[in-house]
Amino acid sequence: MTSLARPGLSYRDAGVDIAAGDALVDAIKPLAKSTDRPGTMGGLGGFGALFDPRAAGFKDPVLVATTDGVGTKLKIAIDAGRHQHVGIDLVAMCVNDLVVQGAEPLLFLDYFATAKLEVAEAATVIAGIAEGCRQAGCALVGGETAEMPGMYHGGDYDLAGFAVGAAERGTLLPQGVAPGDLVLGLASSGVHSNGFSLVRRVVAGTNLGWMTPAPFAAGQTLAEALLAPTRIYVKPLLAAHRAGLLKAAAHITGGGLPGNFPRVLPDGVVAVLEPWLVPDVFRWLARSGNVAADEMLRVFNCGIGMALVVAPEAAEAATALLREHGETVRPLGRIEAAEGEASVRFAAMPAFG
Repeated sequence: MTSLARPGLSYRDAGVDIAAGDALVDAIKPLAKSTDRPGTMGGLGGFGALFDPRAAGFKDPVLVATTDGVGTKLKIAIDAGRHQHVGIDLVAMCVNDLVVQGAEPLLFLDYFATAKLEVAEAATVIAGIAEGCRQAGCALVGGETAEMPGMYHGGDYDLAGFAVGAAERGTLLPQGVAPGDLVLGLASSGVHSNGFSLVRRVVAGTNLGWMTPAPFAAGQTLAEALLAPTRIYVKPLLAAHRAGLLKAAAHITGGGLPGNFPRVLPDGVVAVLEPWLVPDVFRWLARSGNVAADEMLRVFNCGIGMALVVAPEAAEAATALLREHGETVRPLGRIEAAEGEASVRFAAMPAFG
């Protein structure tokens, strides 16, 4: 009998293209190089990334680390074929968590996982990551690209990010929050990167497609409006902190103001917040999905991307400095004495109707 030899298998036959991965590394090396800053050592390609905090200007640094993702906002980007800004979202979700602790972001690493690596698409995503790093002043020092057929399907991909920052010992926030302090709100750029499972459920209940004109944003498709990148607040907040104007700052992500602001307040106080003008995107989501006001405030930022605590005598200077850095600043409320754990109370609910 004659036996036929089975053809040999390769990694590419199993769905993983090493050459595509190498091509992506070559494509993103200039992007990473464009984010260099004092303290970086070496470039892409090593087994680990090196960074020298002393070369970055720190004398006695405390390191602060964060990690996050973009969540199901990615599904809209994938379905609409718009990948330009999700990398900015990824960086923003990490570095905004660093800066509220008084830390300067120094370095960033990303993780990109997909079923089949499309080099041009992945390079577009990573170009957004590099842009986010430039906005935050941190270096993109490395990352990982994983091609995993069977784990992901079609054009799906996922992103995760990891950031490290530093602050001089003794300068971390929050510090000294007390009754009588004032609360300032910094405007968000839209939905940012939280609550998109609910956003997608609301849209699914309408007759709108991602390329339909957005009912709440003239001149934009629904996808363009919802994919507006998360605002990066790093440089304005660092300027205010280094000027001695901040007592605390909270990044308003999933959980909204009620879930995030108490994290930076001491026990025995309540943040009493006055109503503000809710942006149209949130009013549309509330109406279209019949979402209650308290649920909107618990899920979304509702137009407030950062909540800051300042002393009354510092409020005017802080507002002026933040506006000089391009922020929209709103007086939002005050800190009052209360019993028990820190909390938020709305003096009146913002209107979503």
